[in-house]
Amino acid sequence: MNEFRYERAADSATATTLFAAGTHARYLGGGTNLVDLMRETIERPDLLVDVSGLDAQITLRDDGALMIGAAATNTAVAEHRLVRERYPVLARAILAGASGQIRNMATVGGNLLQRTRCLYFFDGAARCNKRSRGSGCDAVDGFNRMHAILGASPSCVATHPSDMGVALAALGAEVHVRGASGTRTIAMVDLHRLPGDTPEVETDLASGELITAIELAPLAFAAHSIYRKVRDRASYAFALVSVAAALDIDPANGTIRDVRIALGGVAHKPWRATLAEDALKGQHPTTANFARAAARELEPAVGLSLNAFKIELARRVIVATLAELSSTTEPRA
Repeated sequence: MNEFRYERAADSATATTLFAAGTHARYLGGGTNLVDLMRETIERPDLLVDVSGLDAQITLRDDGALMIGAAATNTAVAEHRLVRERYPVLARAILAGASGQIRNMATVGGNLLQRTRCLYFFDGAARCNKRSRGSGCDAVDGFNRMHAILGASPSCVATHPSDMGVALAALGAEVHVRGASGTRTIAMVDLHRLPGDTPEVETDLASGELITAIELAPLAFAAHSIYRKVRDRASYAFALVSVAAALDIDPANGTIRDVRIALGGVAHKPWRATLAEDALKGQHPTTANFARAAARELEPAVGLSLNAFKIELARRVIVATLAELSSTTEPRA
C-alpha cells in the first residue's frame, strides 16, 4: 500500500478544502470499497479525507421530503421507521446488498460511489480501460457472465454493484453535493454515467465534490414498493438482475396511474426503466401488459458470450416483481 496522509473533516466545507490540498485525494466513508481498492493498488491516493463523522441524520422536512445524511450507515437507513414505512423498497434493497457487518460500516455516500466489481478491473494483469484508458477491455471477450446488457460500449461492459442505488433511482431521489464552487443537486438517475469512450469517468461529480445528503420526495405510492434480486447464491452475492418497483393502481378503474421501475446488475449505472414505465401508465396490471413493457425496455439490450441469458432473466424478473406488487395491498419491508 502506498503512503498517504489522513485528515478527518469536521464539516463538509472543511472536507472540500482539505480535499483540494491533495494531488490524488479521496474521501473516506466506511472504507468498505476504497480500502480494498487501495490494498490492490487500484486506488493510490496521497490524501484520505475522512468524512464518516459528517451528517448522518435522517430527518423529515416540513414539506414531507426525507433527508438522509451521506454519512448515515446502510444499517441506520434500512432500520429507520420512516424508510421502512414510506420507502420499503429502499430498506429491502439495502438488506439484500451486504452482510450486517458491512452494512454497519458502509455509508450512503460511499455506497453510491463504490466502483465496479468486474474481475478484470481488480486484476492488474488484465486490460481495463477504467484503470488505464485506451488499454482495452478483456471482459468483452472474457468471463462476462456478470456484465452489462444495457448502455455498455466497446470500451467497458462493467456493471455498477449498488443495490441501494437501484432503489434510489426508482424513487427519483436527488443527490445533494458540495464542492469548491458551492452546493448543487443532481438527480440520482444522472449521478452515474454510461461508459462511452471514457469509462474511467464514472459520475457527474466534479473533482472534489462531496455527496452530503440524499433527498427523497414525498411519494405516497412508494409505500407500496418492493425490491427483488436474482443472484447466484442467496448469501450476499452481487445481482445478476435486480428490480426495484413501486406501483400505483387507480381504485376507480383498476388501471396503473403511476409506476416506478429501476434495474440493477444490467448496466454501468442503476438503470431507470422509463420505457417500461411509459408503456404501463394507463394500462391494466396484467401479466401480458407487464411482459410487453419489459420487452420494450429490453429492446436495446445486447448480450455478450456468457450473459445473453440476462435479457430473458431481466424480462422475467420485471414481470414477476410487478405481478407481486399488483397482487398485494399492503406495503412490504
